[in-house]
Amino acid sequence: MIEETNNIQNKIELSMPVQYIKGVGPARAKVFSQLGVETLGDLLEYFPRDWNFLPDPIKINQMQPKKEAAIIAMVESIDYQSFRRQPLFEALVSDETGICRIVWFHGSYLRNQIEPGQIIFAYGKVNLYKHQIQLANPKFLILDEENSKSPEDLSGGIYPATKDLSNRQIKRIIKPVLETIDELVEEFFDKSFLKHNILISRNDAFKWIHQPPDDKKLSKAKRRLKHDELFLMQLGLALRRYKMQHFSSATACNYSDEIDSRIRKRFPFLLTEDQNNSISEIIEDMGKQIPMNRLLQGDVGSGKTVVALYAALLAIANKMQVAIMAPTEILAGQHFLSIERYLKNSQVKRTLITGGLSGKKRSELLETVKNGDIDIVIGTVALLQNDIEFQNLGLVVIDEQHKFGVEQRAELRKQTSPHCLVMTATPIPRTLAMTAFGDLDVSIISHCPPGRGKIITRRVEPENRQKAYEFIRERLRAKKQAYFVYPRITSIEQNGDIKAATDEWVNLSKNVFPEFKVELLHGQMKSEKKQEIMSEFRKGKIDALVSTVVIEVGVDVPNATIMVIEGADRFGLAQLHQLRGRIGRGEAKSYCFLFSESDNEIANSRLDVMTRTNDGFEIAESDLRLRGPGEMFSTRQHGLPDLKIANIIDDYELLVMARKNAFELVNKDPMLIKSEHKNIRKELLHKFGDTLGLADIA
Repeated sequence: MIEETNNIQNKIELSMPVQYIKGVGPARAKVFSQLGVETLGDLLEYFPRDWNFLPDPIKINQMQPKKEAAIIAMVESIDYQSFRRQPLFEALVSDETGICRIVWFHGSYLRNQIEPGQIIFAYGKVNLYKHQIQLANPKFLILDEENSKSPEDLSGGIYPATKDLSNRQIKRIIKPVLETIDELVEEFFDKSFLKHNILISRNDAFKWIHQPPDDKKLSKAKRRLKHDELFLMQLGLALRRYKMQHFSSATACNYSDEIDSRIRKRFPFLLTEDQNNSISEIIEDMGKQIPMNRLLQGDVGSGKTVVALYAALLAIANKMQVAIMAPTEILAGQHFLSIERYLKNSQVKRTLITGGLSGKKRSELLETVKNGDIDIVIGTVALLQNDIEFQNLGLVVIDEQHKFGVEQRAELRKQTSPHCLVMTATPIPRTLAMTAFGDLDVSIISHCPPGRGKIITRRVEPENRQKAYEFIRERLRAKKQAYFVYPRITSIEQNGDIKAATDEWVNLSKNVFPEFKVELLHGQMKSEKKQEIMSEFRKGKIDALVSTVVIEVGVDVPNATIMVIEGADRFGLAQLHQLRGRIGRGEAKSYCFLFSESDNEIANSRLDVMTRTNDGFEIAESDLRLRGPGEMFSTRQHGLPDLKIANIIDDYELLVMARKNAFELVNKDPMLIKSEHKNIRKELLHKFGDTLGLADIA
């Protein structure tokens, strides 16, 4: 066993388990594993969260007020003064040139750490106290030859640490690894590429990110490692796009003026310029044997469903089937009803498949789909089940795509390579579009169809709640309808401050609006009950609908002109915008009221954005700045590696450069088979694994 361990230690490579690195062992390996560090390569990419650049220590008599200084001195005496208004821990330290006073306010925790006779390294800003040189709240380290503590432990990188694995321990483990960096890390690019893009070598980047000689070299290290991280992500997307275009075959759809005329007759209105432009791009894509892979991006109410239906009818005109997948049964049902309105009295056969369908009825329906007797199949994730087969699936439409993982989307296309149209009503800032959807072509519907009513958004403070209720009462009397949306279905005793739909439904129906019909809708209800309530609401038989975010997408009731969002501070900007999009569907002016009792600064910033603009793209950019990309779109959800050092907001210029470099490389060497690209290919496969289906480039 000892011989085996020695052999592993002698064979240093990035894939080596972290356990066999000097200073780790089985126990610490478990702690590292909890931090996401399994291998030597992971350890090299366990980057510091911050860095200290400490000056060389000087003598006490060289210290100058208002300047920073580091000293090494002996502790002469200590004193904890608990009686002060700000309790402080004081130490008098000395070297051969003089005495210095060091104080730590609220330093009771130091009473068992610092003792007379110890040698201490201290670094901080120098000031004068009663004509005596002093350091206040300095960073410090007790120097101990036995434990090999030195000032180096305070300088350099500061790592995310745990109680079982300190920053000092991590630094000591990484330091000898960096001495072998030249044989561990392989370069991706030649010298001319590095010079042109102002990038240092990968070896230097890893050395300097962990042990930066100065701030300038640290900046260069960050730039190189961020570029590589973004480059590999974009390279994976570029290869996935290339594979789709060159190794997947779809059925080309013939287009003619006659087909166009027949489809447009189904819409009782003229399409907008944005809709027509998107349709033109889709027609061009579907006319090729390369599978369309297009993102249709448009704000709530912009008319994406009409564009998707045009694409569906084009596929059907070419004797192919269409699958339309939505994230919820309510949205799937909404799509089905919309399509029913447009296709009334047409020969197009369509059906809705949801999770509630079972038994003989399901078997018979699936048989008709398999035989090609159904043209359009609309459903939820139930469409992913293995027993659903299509005879000739030509187009897949995926709505609210960010709610589906990349594996789910791939599963729907498992039987063939149909054209794929992805829709989202969540406006995606260009930074995210380049990462999460970097392999898709993008069509944008920027403007809503004419005739839509204006939406006025107001924040309602607690003292104005009754006034808002009276305003809503007047609107309900005028035969308009309202949504009341709550963050939870039921209340939880420990968090009684959060209003819940079930409780407030009782309050609204019995106490606030007893003269009107108020109904409850939430995701835990049976499918049939949800459909029944939504049908009654559409028909105007229900005045107000109390709900959770189950109505976030897809519900289209033009007569609903009031939206109340309770606990609005608990929703993200994108979600608030989606909810608001349920009103303003008709010609009448609509009102969105944001009820909030929060004094949280970020939450209030979100609400301010909502009252200031209805522009989905402006809202998305604000959301990205306030919450960051991780919360808006998980990289894992899209089959992308998590970013360890780059940030797609702060590093946008690097992202653009990395994307250009990645796509240029794929144009030159589509399968990365040239010898000069072997290191890139190796690292790409390590980063992505099979996530993007790139295993065949190995």
